[in-house]
Amino acid sequence: MAATQTITGGAAVAVLCAASLAGCAIGADGSAEDAPGAQKAKPAQAPPKSPIRLIGDGSTAYTGAQPHLPGPERLKPGRRPPQFVVFSWDGAGEDGQKLFSHFRKVAKANNATMTYFLSGVYLLPEDKRDIYRPPQHSPGRSDIGFNDEQGIADTVEQLRLAWLEGNEIGTHFNGHFCGSGGGVGEWSVKEWKSEIAQAKYFVKFWKTHTGLKEAAPLPFDYDKELIGARTPCLEGRENFMKAARPLGFRYDTSGVNNQVWPKKRNGLWDLSMQLVPFPGHSYEQLTMDYNFMVNQSGTKTQGDRAKHDFWGDQMREGLLMGFRRAYYGNRAPLIIGNHFESWNGGTYMRAVEEVIEEVCTKPEVRCVSFRQLVDWLDAQEPKTLHKLRALNVGEAPREGWASFLSGRPAPAPKGVPGAPAAQP
Repeated sequence: MAATQTITGGAAVAVLCAASLAGCAIGADGSAEDAPGAQKAKPAQAPPKSPIRLIGDGSTAYTGAQPHLPGPERLKPGRRPPQFVVFSWDGAGEDGQKLFSHFRKVAKANNATMTYFLSGVYLLPEDKRDIYRPPQHSPGRSDIGFNDEQGIADTVEQLRLAWLEGNEIGTHFNGHFCGSGGGVGEWSVKEWKSEIAQAKYFVKFWKTHTGLKEAAPLPFDYDKELIGARTPCLEGRENFMKAARPLGFRYDTSGVNNQVWPKKRNGLWDLSMQLVPFPGHSYEQLTMDYNFMVNQSGTKTQGDRAKHDFWGDQMREGLLMGFRRAYYGNRAPLIIGNHFESWNGGTYMRAVEEVIEEVCTKPEVRCVSFRQLVDWLDAQEPKTLHKLRALNVGEAPREGWASFLSGRPAPAPKGVPGAPAAQP
């Protein structure tokens, strides 16, 4: 069990202003500010204990139940399921593009929550890189680099705010090794367990590694917060899942699937990304910005400028076609993956934002995190999920949702023996 420290004080924001409360006060606008002489002041009575407790070196903290996280509800008989849409981000971090902070605002404006898959090395400074011991690679090796103090501070701030707004913080692991020669697809179960442990460690001790002792902690226990992941390049998921289940993981989203209702594999919910129509092509496309890019400009991340708008529109329309196919069909959750990147002039970021604005405010649509989705799935009757999984891509129940999920047999068609007589 990680060491904890109970914090006393009148307001949670005071605790989050720093690892230590000495000289910290609350401003008129509710924010934390310096308070000269605050240590000398003696209240008439001892303040009540706060539920916030720092964990370990104060990089993380217990702060109680996550705000803005609605409890799951069991689907009532005869009611059609909501249309879930999950927007998720691989390697989530805040850099000079400010895309993390931007999409937090987009989510809030459109009644959405999301999942941010953090790369652990984004909380490890370059000068401490040798702390990372990647499986099958030398210490300090990473195919996506490390971070600097400002980048870590900015990323931690966005993670903190995102969680407080009801979003989920998952993991994209650390060094992002793909392909042969030590890629994640070649890792053993034991090696995956090492990678997972290190991903947690970099989050739980970012203050020690950066020296930012006075910064506010992340407001969650990462051992409990971390319940799902997406593997680099969608590789190595079989051994990852074997490693993850005993560690408390509840889902994996590293696969490719059609737009059908999910089921469990190896004890984890298989929330794979999906294939959706690719406008102008006879084949379907994975719901991820990187894959659209590769099928448009190849390995060039900044292809023909004259085609940037078209490529973004193509992605947007493909995702919307997939959404409509589910919304008016089998209501299977739509799983979308992205990166905070400005590939092809940022056209994919524009496309994703336009999809969020188009779908997340529609009736019966819930744009949620993976955590919220698995909570809902776990709350349902097994027979209900079994029925939903029987529906094919885009297939709505022929007899209508009320009969399909009512638990009663569908009425006989008119004109057959036993059917009610037609009314004049």
